[in-house]
Amino acid sequence: MTPLRAPYVPGTDDGYLEPFVVLEGASGVGKTTLARLLARRLDATAIHTLTDPHTEWSEAVNRQLRPLPQFAFYLSGLLHTSDTVRRALAVGPVIADRYASSVMACHAAVNRVRLDQVRELITPFWSYLVAPDVTFYLVSSATSLRKRMFDVPGRLDKLQENFAAVAETDPSAVLLTTDGRSPDELADAVITYLEDRRAPTDRH
Repeated sequence: MTPLRAPYVPGTDDGYLEPFVVLEGASGVGKTTLARLLARRLDATAIHTLTDPHTEWSEAVNRQLRPLPQFAFYLSGLLHTSDTVRRALAVGPVIADRYASSVMACHAAVNRVRLDQVRELITPFWSYLVAPDVTFYLVSSATSLRKRMFDVPGRLDKLQENFAAVAETDPSAVLLTTDGRSPDELADAVITYLEDRRAPTDRH
């Protein structure tokens, strides 16, 4: 991979003691509710990808742009989100509602392109993105999700397939089943995982 050239190199990620946690999964699976709960319980900054100013432009982008410029818009939003995360981590923990996995999985599903083609487009920019400490992929049954969201025929199945494929190659991935569990129970599970993950370091 060709290294980024100045002035495109991001600030340093060294010295962060707080975790960067990402929540991923299809729309309606409960990411936003869980992100708010975790932010409150961990005294963390909650960030949604896309962050402003991209949020207010996304509807027009989805309606008017063809796949490649649309992807460029979401990539630019992701890079901006990474800068926002980098600044917030200097203060405390960060909980992100969506991140790089959503950009890949959703773009591929919506535009009916192969996931590997989207990976190829995003690969040159991995070194810019702050790497999550843990990415929780929220998994729910298709029946449960269809009760909570409008499903363009075939899109939900493709989204779930894409998220599963992304998770398989994500070194930070942890699968978290949501069916039959309340938001508070899911928050408990996440916090317990983070505490267990941190415990060996605390003993040294």
